[in-house]
Amino acid sequence: MESAGRAQAARDRVPRIDEYGFERPEDFDYAAYEEFFSAYLAILTRRAIKWSRLLKGGGGIQKSMTLKRYIRKGVPLEHRARVWMGVSGAQAQMDQNPGYYRHLLQGERDDSLEEAIRTDMNRTFPDNVRFRKGSDPCLQRTLYNVLLAYGHHNRGVGYCQGMNFIAGYLILVTRSEEESFWLLDALVGRILPDYYSPSMLGLKTDQEVLGELVRTKLPAVAALMDSHGLLWTLVVSRWFICLFVDVLPVETVLRVWDCLFNEGSKIIFRVALTLIKQHQALILEATSVPDICEKFKEITGGSFVTECHTFMQSAHRRPRPASELLRAVRTNRAHTRRAKAKSGLLCSNGHRQQSEEGTHRTGETVQTTSAKGSTSRHTEATAQQGAKELHLKMGRADFPGGAVVESPPASAGDTGSSPGPGRSHVPRSS
Repeated sequence: MESAGRAQAARDRVPRIDEYGFERPEDFDYAAYEEFFSAYLAILTRRAIKWSRLLKGGGGIQKSMTLKRYIRKGVPLEHRARVWMGVSGAQAQMDQNPGYYRHLLQGERDDSLEEAIRTDMNRTFPDNVRFRKGSDPCLQRTLYNVLLAYGHHNRGVGYCQGMNFIAGYLILVTRSEEESFWLLDALVGRILPDYYSPSMLGLKTDQEVLGELVRTKLPAVAALMDSHGLLWTLVVSRWFICLFVDVLPVETVLRVWDCLFNEGSKIIFRVALTLIKQHQALILEATSVPDICEKFKEITGGSFVTECHTFMQSAHRRPRPASELLRAVRTNRAHTRRAKAKSGLLCSNGHRQQSEEGTHRTGETVQTTSAKGSTSRHTEATAQQGAKELHLKMGRADFPGGAVVESPPASAGDTGSSPGPGRSHVPRSS
């Protein structure tokens, strides 16, 4: 009775809608959250004072070890947009291209691109009051503009499901269409190359690398996956495609993104390994493929991920991704991009051209057809060879022939109103 009273008291004190506009779920543990947040608030207050001193004067953001340390300890919400824009290079791009964003919105029409984006509007954050029709202002129009402008800007990517969730978070943080556009460009164009292109080569490669990291550091989990013939894409594709949006709690995702914008994709591996290592015993209880998928869904909830400050401390403390493997994946990405360039698929700014090719879908697999014939087969073979090199660097010769070039299916645990990220891809026709 006493615990029930405490729970009800906490429910009365903690707002039903969080500061970003998300409704808390019915099973939300208000008492546990209140206990966590009372301690976290003291941390936020201390960090805010230090950040205000660091950013005093309003000049540009200069990367340094001090800034890196500060970012790993969390960027206060009031400074987050400025810091993300500075460390990612988005601010420099925006300053060098005044009026470019508005020019994109006023450009030529692309009916297929517009329809694909419009279809996903009502399926983006249905639990967020700011994205609902009738809200004032309604962020659906803002989200539509950012995605449309990016589709025109990056012809090789166009629009890919999963980008709507990422852009939505950017809008909630920056409260600016143009800043959200340039941050999306930093993520899709530079920080995570080829994650959202039709072939998704970067995405497939990084999931393969995660599998090798697990094999090295958590061999029992790797053995469980191998024994059931389960590809990593089935259990972690949403982690990578949505960058943990709708996977981890909002504040935890933003803490991850603080590091993503400053240090790059290695934080994705750190977070993934931390989740798996923390819950290794639970995962090893699984006895079937559906059971494994359910365990991977379970490990993204609970107090461990809600307490974002201690979670991020764990991610940076252990387990540390092997630097050799991270160097290998960067090398493989470079090989892939060079192969594309030789095939005439990259224009001068690094974006993939669509002038002589189109796309079609078979089931959930995005395939590419090209007037050049063997281009797609050549680039996928390059990615496969890069993944094989990863195995050799780890002293393994049993490379599973086509694993790295399998298109990532939707996570078995996905249950939202959205059909899932990465299943629909609409490149802008040139």
